[in-house]
Amino acid sequence: MDIEELRTFVDVADAGGISSAALRLGVSKSIVSRRLFRLEAELGVQLLARTTRGAALTEAGATFRDYAARVCAEIDVAKETILPAGDLRGRLRVAVPYSFGQNHFGPILAEMARRHPQLQIHTCYSDRFVDLITEGYDCAIRVGYLQDSNLIAKRVGPIYGKLVASPDYIKAHGSPETPEELAAHQALMQGTEAWQLMDRDMIITVRPQGRFKADNGTALVAAAAAGLGIAYLPDCLTHDYIASGALVPVMTRYPPPPAGAYVIRPPGQHPARKIQVLTELLIEYCEPPPHLAGPAAV
Repeated sequence: MDIEELRTFVDVADAGGISSAALRLGVSKSIVSRRLFRLEAELGVQLLARTTRGAALTEAGATFRDYAARVCAEIDVAKETILPAGDLRGRLRVAVPYSFGQNHFGPILAEMARRHPQLQIHTCYSDRFVDLITEGYDCAIRVGYLQDSNLIAKRVGPIYGKLVASPDYIKAHGSPETPEELAAHQALMQGTEAWQLMDRDMIITVRPQGRFKADNGTALVAAAAAGLGIAYLPDCLTHDYIASGALVPVMTRYPPPPAGAYVIRPPGQHPARKIQVLTELLIEYCEPPPHLAGPAAV
């Protein structure tokens, strides 16, 4: 039984259709269809019911999918154990935040590709929440404060941030001094998120309001520089703006608690060595530069 046929079947089952699986695998739809046909012919059973909206697992397919996924995972582990030390092959699909992932994590992923010329790295840059299991990603790099989930997380570095606004906004609306005063100000947010602030050793949670929202930090820092309100952003996005005077820190007596950068992967007994190598490389490179090394930096 061909391992690529098994792997293709698992991808189609998880993606919910041939087109999505083909995009995930980086091959044509006709190749995916041929692999599925050969697998079903060999097994003598229909695994997928093709519909106009995609492909749904039959009862036999739902049962076989779990076994096929375990076989593929075990084959990957077996291959890794016999490779020369440090040698990586195959494909790594990783989801990375858009806002500062391109500048912050992009060079690290490029360095991994340079060190491992037999490894294919496919990266998705997006600030939306990526479902690793449904969309077929090996892992994701996420920043901030993690919510409880069944995913496995490894912290690779700190992320510091602060509240910022433009001098023009402060001149027009004043600068809040306490968390309670934030209610009278326009907040620039990605959605309806809560902001966490530190009052000595105590964490205060506030839920600000605002009319301007965007789904990535790059747009929010531009909005803050344009004088639209107060933003809660990581230092790596605001440092140059603060250095030029386009933004200034506000409410410095109540700094946000340090967040983190994490490698997230689906649950499993054996983390792939390519994920372990990426994690180690991120830990190596994610020590913040001196100008971003702590909440006291401005």
